[in-house]
Amino acid sequence: MAGEGPGGGRLRRWRPGLTVDGRAAVGGEGGGVRRARPWTARRRWATGASATPPTRTLITHLCTARNHGPTVSGGMHTLGMTSMTDLRKTVESFWAAAEARDWDTFAATLAEDVVYTLPQTRERIRGRERYVRFNREYPGDWHLRVERIVAEPEQAVTWLHFTVGLEEMHGITFFTADREGHIATVTDFWPEPYEPPAGREHLVERF
Repeated sequence: MAGEGPGGGRLRRWRPGLTVDGRAAVGGEGGGVRRARPWTARRRWATGASATPPTRTLITHLCTARNHGPTVSGGMHTLGMTSMTDLRKTVESFWAAAEARDWDTFAATLAEDVVYTLPQTRERIRGRERYVRFNREYPGDWHLRVERIVAEPEQAVTWLHFTVGLEEMHGITFFTADREGHIATVTDFWPEPYEPPAGREHLVERF
């Protein structure tokens, strides 16, 4: 149960062609680079009309372009930290709600058009209602424990310990988020345990 996903709208990236010193670079077909006029903010800073240095102005513009807001602290910007924290909390809530069978909270973490994919069985479920039902109707007295979460602003992955009665499994689930921070895609992998091949016993220890 559970799953992964790549998902809805990615944040817009700052347009290419911006040089480190805050100038816009325009490439010509002959291979040269023609520089456009420097930013007005840079000119003002150089003449004393503005107290904002060009580096901080560049960071602010980059942050605004990525829809994270111009948060600058001591000249450094914690790019994407808020989004990363939000997605991690959403994934934590997703698994906690599944374990508690709290399907209203579980559904609230999902985008309406969420897509759940099981590559190993080549199955796919589209839509929040069908995916919630899939988990709600999953058979057996199953329980889960999250072993690890790794999160970025737009995607996260979890390592899951899953039990159904006496059977134990480990699952790897990939998530992506939409613009509103809801889970847009869930992709599940369920690796099977196996005995190691012979010939490397002198290098490994079993656990």
